[in-house]
Amino acid sequence: MNTHITRDGTELFFKDWGTGRPVIFAHEWPLSSDMWEYQMTYLADRGCRCIAYDRRGFGRSSQPWRGYDYDTFADDLASLMQSLDVIDGVLIGSYTGCGDVARYIGRHGSGRLAKTVLIGGLPPNPLRTAANLSGVEKAMFDQVRASIAENRQSFLSNYGHGLYRAPQIGAVVPAGVLEWTFAMAVQASPRATYDSITALCEADFSADFQRFDLPTLIMHGGRSFLGETDAGLELKKAIPHAVLAVYNDAPQAIWLTHKEKLNEDLFAFIDADQGDF
Repeated sequence: MNTHITRDGTELFFKDWGTGRPVIFAHEWPLSSDMWEYQMTYLADRGCRCIAYDRRGFGRSSQPWRGYDYDTFADDLASLMQSLDVIDGVLIGSYTGCGDVARYIGRHGSGRLAKTVLIGGLPPNPLRTAANLSGVEKAMFDQVRASIAENRQSFLSNYGHGLYRAPQIGAVVPAGVLEWTFAMAVQASPRATYDSITALCEADFSADFQRFDLPTLIMHGGRSFLGETDAGLELKKAIPHAVLAVYNDAPQAIWLTHKEKLNEDLFAFIDADQGDF
């Protein structure tokens, strides 16, 4: 099993498939690197070196009691990429993993990267305020934390329904997909699951996005339960040179529900010369 030891002794599990241009995947809460199964196999078959890791506290990485904040997440990512000698890479994040991408560039710059991709991400300021109407209500963050504290397993068993289904469409989610999602989510430590929501609620990525000096692709489901079209527009404002691709009638988890189209778009972006996508 591939593991990397961070400076505080935390073991990060990672997968390293294929050869070619490095493509690094940061998974979303509360899942693991396994969520990238279809992107990694697709891109590795097309000449990419695909690297996906489990955040500290999630998946097969170790579960320290502290360190569930975006500065630490970014430093963990920087340590892993340095260890694996990533050069000219493409860094991809989904949902909360977009925060890892943003804070990584904010703290460590883009010297190892050629491009970035943000899938289903939140706006630069995730918390909704009177001056930031595209964020998420604090009551939602509080409700999630309360549910995790009271009955984490029950909350996570229902999480996949909203992840893969846009309520306006009413699509049926296969039982196997829900079981797979629950197996990923419940593997995370209770502390990491809870504290990561607090970190997201308190985050402000505005300054981080100002440091984005690379070609960037923003990919969003048009009918996500998080209102991702609005969030995508906010990200586009924060990164003016970025390309915004909205998948109409798609839920949050476009990396699975729309994997064929998303994979094609990802590869086209990765393979394109700068400015040609």
